[in-house]
Amino acid sequence: MTIAEFQRRIEGIYYARDSARGTAGTFMWFAEEVGELARALRRGDRQATQDEFADVFAWLATLASIQKVELEQAVEKYAAGCPKCKRTPCGCVES
Repeated sequence: MTIAEFQRRIEGIYYARDSARGTAGTFMWFAEEVGELARALRRGDRQATQDEFADVFAWLATLASIQKVELEQAVEKYAAGCPKCKRTPCGCVES
């Protein structure tokens, strides 16, 4: 499944409810899912971690849809490598 196909799938399942909730309310759900991912990572539970990554990505996709952002286009920012130095791996000096 491509990123665009995934975004369309999530729209089909959740867009009506999530867009009615609005960006702020949907972002709160997204933030909660990021917290659940953090807990799964901390516990080292591989299955829970995988499930939470999927949930975070789904909530990110629905937020993008509400904002009329195509994730597949947005990720092109990284197509040439680091957006700042254009290298892979990044050669930027961390501050």
